[in-house]
Amino acid sequence: MSAEFELTRNITIGQYLPTASVVHRLDPRFKLGAFVILILAIAICDTYVGNLFALAICIWMFQISKIPLHYGISGIKPAIPFIMILAIMQLLFYGEVVNGGTVYLKYGFITITSESVRLVIVSAIRFVEVIFLSSVLTLSTSTTELTHGMERLLGPLEKVKFPVHAFALIITIAVRFVPTFAMEMEKMMKAQASRGADFGTGEWWRIIQRTKDMFPIIIPLFNVALSRAEDLILAMEARCYTPGAARTRYTQYKAVGKDYVALIVSIVISAVMLAIPW
Repeated sequence: MSAEFELTRNITIGQYLPTASVVHRLDPRFKLGAFVILILAIAICDTYVGNLFALAICIWMFQISKIPLHYGISGIKPAIPFIMILAIMQLLFYGEVVNGGTVYLKYGFITITSESVRLVIVSAIRFVEVIFLSSVLTLSTSTTELTHGMERLLGPLEKVKFPVHAFALIITIAVRFVPTFAMEMEKMMKAQASRGADFGTGEWWRIIQRTKDMFPIIIPLFNVALSRAEDLILAMEARCYTPGAARTRYTQYKAVGKDYVALIVSIVISAVMLAIPW
């Protein structure tokens, strides 16, 4: 069967790869905090060199996590059509000219400037960086650790009656179900392809046609999603799960030196990206 149908190879978010690295052993609270700081810095930084520096940091994080870089590269493939559409829209319709800027093309309402070209390149690099960071985070953190870490970080919001536990559980379940749905979609595509269905494989530039080809599997995928959700509800009820009920925690996290070092390093990297006039 064609490699185009191997969706689970290209979905890294939500999967866990135990390698016993220093990143895996970090306190999930500090790990989440460090990753959030880095992502915010990436979203704010709008220079070429600053984003290339951030990209190098992301690649370095794969190294210290002992996670093969091809996992991150595989995660980029499903996002290529979206990145292309966004790049075309930014290139054609973002006609702002800043001081010292250059107008490369002006035709009617379409204006291509040096600023729009810079925005396209920086935005593409940002997408890659965010995908890399998300891949490292989920590949180095189990579902349970993600839930506990998010719940502890958002703990102060409980004072204003915010349902922290329910919110953390929803986000974690959503992330965990990404590879599950990818696997179910892969099964459906292989089954229909064996019956002669054409999904436009090998022609990634046919975005509209490939979207139309996906319509026949949307309804079965929704049915599978609802069935999986019902199974999860029954499993939680069988274990007497009660939303909002006070509960103790089996796992107690205690921060050590390396957790503080990781947080400080993320702050320093973010400051270098934003403070230095690249």
